[in-house]
Amino acid sequence: MFDPLRYHGKSIRLKGWDYTQTGAYFVTICTHEREPLFGRVLHGKMVLNVFGRIAWEEWFRTARIRPNVELFEDEFVVMPDHVHGIVWIVGDENVDAQRRCASTKPGGVTPNNVAPGSLGAIVRAFKSMVTKRINEHRGTPGARVWQRNYYEHIIRTDRALNAIRRYIMNNPMRWQFDRYNTR
Repeated sequence: MFDPLRYHGKSIRLKGWDYTQTGAYFVTICTHEREPLFGRVLHGKMVLNVFGRIAWEEWFRTARIRPNVELFEDEFVVMPDHVHGIVWIVGDENVDAQRRCASTKPGGVTPNNVAPGSLGAIVRAFKSMVTKRINEHRGTPGARVWQRNYYEHIIRTDRALNAIRRYIMNNPMRWQFDRYNTR
């Protein structure tokens, strides 16, 4: 029998933090069951397949369709079974007004407890579009592409930002040491 309390995990988000707030957020999003869906690492470089290119395209499409988001190529990498990136949420008076008007529940969140314009809304839209396009391509409607949830870290210092940028850029070179790399 399904027990909703058993499958409703505690939130991994920082309690009390407003994830619509301007700032830089480091995110890691993993494929369902860590399936190496996006290509392979060859000689320390990531070689994207068609699904990896879809993930890449949708990441940067996010910034084109969301005026409150900035993304940079040196702050994103697609790996065989995950992506790492830095999402910059920037101030925009029009976006702030949309957030206030878009609420469908008291407290400023959607029915799924995701505030419009928040990091959660941004990641959810990215995952949704990648899933839709990959499933259309392989003819598997409804198949899972991503693990539930995602890892995030609020970047608060220039030192942390620079370390995370290095981590992202060096990720393909370090793939051979990744514990999930089974190849």
